[in-house]
This record gives sequence, C-alpha cells and structure tokens, in this order.
Amino acid sequence: MSILDFAVKFFQDSGVAIYFSIAIMAVGLSIAIERYVFLHRARSQNRLLWEKVLPMLQSGRFKEVMGLVSKSDAAIGKIVTHGLERMQSPSRREDIDAAMEEGMMEIVPRLEKRTHYIATFANVITLVGLLGTIIGLIKGFTAVAAVNPAEKAELLSASISIAMNNTAFALSVAIPFLLIHAFLQARTSEIVDGLEAAKISFLNLVQRLKSESAGTTR
Repeated sequence: MSILDFAVKFFQDSGVAIYFSIAIMAVGLSIAIERYVFLHRARSQNRLLWEKVLPMLQSGRFKEVMGLVSKSDAAIGKIVTHGLERMQSPSRREDIDAAMEEGMMEIVPRLEKRTHYIATFANVITLVGLLGTIIGLIKGFTAVAAVNPAEKAELLSASISIAMNNTAFALSVAIPFLLIHAFLQARTSEIVDGLEAAKISFLNLVQRLKSESAGTTR
C-alpha cells in the first residue's frame, strides 16, 4: 500500500470529527508560517538597519540617522525615531528612555500577535481528537448491541479504528504545534532582547556625546 493510499484510507476510517481536526491544523499552520516569515523579516531588517545606524550615532550624526530611520519600517527604526524626537527638546536620559519605551510598547504586541493561538490550537485539536475517539467508541458499542454475533467483531474493529485514528492524528498535530509555538516565542524574545540592547546602546551613546559636548564647552 502506498503512502497516498494509506492516507486516504486513514481519513476514510476516521469519521467526521477528523475534518474538524484538519481545519484546525490548516489554520494553525497558516498562522505559524505567517508568524515565522514576519519574525524572520523583522529580525533581518533590525540587524541591517542597526549596522547602518550605529556608526552614525557614534559620530553624533543624528540628523542623518533621523533621515534614515524615518524611511524604514524596521522596529528598531521606530524606537530610535522616538528617542531622536524626544531629543529635539531639552531632556534627561530618563525622558529619552521613556519615549523609546513607548515605542517598544507599540512594537512588542505586533511581534507577539497571533503566536499564542498556535498553543491554543494544539490544546483544542487534542480535545477534538478525544471527542472523535469517544464518538467512535459510542458508535461502535451502540452498533454492536443491535447486531448478530457474527457482525460484532467487524463493527467493533471499525469503531476502534475511528477512535484510534482521531487520537493519533490529533497528537501528531498537537505535538509539532507546541514545538512551533515554543520556537516562535523564543524568536520573539530574541528580537525583543535585541531591541532592548539597541535602546540601551542608544541611550549610552547619547549620554556619552552629551558629556563630551559639555566637557568641550567648559
């Protein structure tokens, strides 16, 4: 029996509940793919932009930095923009930090968006598989009670097949979903940590340049 024939027979022997599991799997996979692409692009954009911005910040070319980050969609560009805008007026380190933290509060929810649904779908599909298992067993035992002994074994075998197929499919989807959820969370945390590190670097550079500027004016 080929893999395709096995898959067709598997779903044919699984009852109606398996189709709800398939629908959940499809939605979960689409979210996982979209989140992976989004986070991968965000990570790359942040790294590339910061590599361009950092030398400019170190040399105090804030106007050039503003022109560059204002045209970028990268998350790190929005945070730097908040900091530079706050620097337009007299401000302390804490004021600039608060402005950049406001930018973080706008960005982090976008990074975490929809990721939690994957863990939810892992739990839901497990319950749907369990429901399919119970339905299959109920159907089998109900049918067995109403037929002659010669047909009992065949009906009971079919009901157990439905029950086990639903459980197997649900677990085979739920386990990868939990792993995918953990991976996406780790990738999101990595991006957020990178933004925090860039924010601290920005604040330190600004403070150093202000100290140097104050020292030369004395």
